[in-house]
Amino acid sequence: MVFISWNVNGLRACMKKGFLDFYQEREPDFLCLQETKMEQGQADVPLGEDIHEFWSSAEKKGYSGTAVFTPHPPIAAAYGMDMDEHDHEGRLITLEYEQFYLVCCYTPNAQDGLKRLDYRMEWEDDLRDYLISLDKTKPVIYCGDLNVAHQEIDLKNPKTNRGNAGFSDQEREKMTILLSSGFTDTFRYLWPDREGAYSWWSYRFSARKNNAGWRIDYFIVSDRLRDKIRRAEILADVEGSDHCPVLLELDI
Repeated sequence: MVFISWNVNGLRACMKKGFLDFYQEREPDFLCLQETKMEQGQADVPLGEDIHEFWSSAEKKGYSGTAVFTPHPPIAAAYGMDMDEHDHEGRLITLEYEQFYLVCCYTPNAQDGLKRLDYRMEWEDDLRDYLISLDKTKPVIYCGDLNVAHQEIDLKNPKTNRGNAGFSDQEREKMTILLSSGFTDTFRYLWPDREGAYSWWSYRFSARKNNAGWRIDYFIVSDRLRDKIRRAEILADVEGSDHCPVLLELDI
C-alpha cells in the first residue's frame, strides 16, 4: 500500500497549482492532507466516485484543517483526541482498518518566540498517549506535518535555528520520547545518514531554490511494522505548496 502525506498550505490554492494532476499521476491508496484551510464542500475536489473523503476543519475559518482521501472504506473514523482542549482546530483524523490505524496529524506550531510552546508540550504528551493507546490494539501509521526537525541532519542551518519554533530542544525531545515509545521514523530508518532531504522551505530568500529547508513532514509507524517498510521518500520535485509530499510504501 502507498501512503502520501502533504501539507498543501490551502487546498483550494494548491488545486490551482497542479494538485489534481499530482493525484491522478500517483493514485495512492491513502492521501493525507494538512493545512487544508477549508471545509468539505467549499470546493469541488474531483478525485473519483470511489474515493472516500474524511475532513476535520478548524472552527476558525481558513485555518488549519486535515483531510484523508482513500478508495478503502475504514471500519471507523474518529476526529480529534476526544479532548476539548485539542479538538477545535481540525488537526487530527484517525481511520481504523483491520490491520492498522492511520492517523493524519497537523501538529500545532510553537510560533515565533515559542509563545505557544506550553500548549505544544501538552499536545505532544496527550498525542503520544493517544498513539500508545491505539498501538495496544493494532499497529499505527502516523503521518503529517509534525512541525519539528528532529535532528541537526533534518534542517539546513541547525546552529542558527536552535531554539526557534520547530527546532527547540523541547520539541525535539518530545519527538525523541515518542520514538522511544515503540515507534519508528520511516525515512530515517531507511536513510539514516541522508543529508539535504527536506520537506519544507520558507518562501523567503529563495530557500527552495537553494534547498535551505527543514524535514518536518513524517511517516512514523509502530516498531512492529518496520519489516513492512518498502519505500520512504520525500517528493521534493512536487510543487504547489511550501511543503512537498512525503511517501511511504508498506507491504500490508
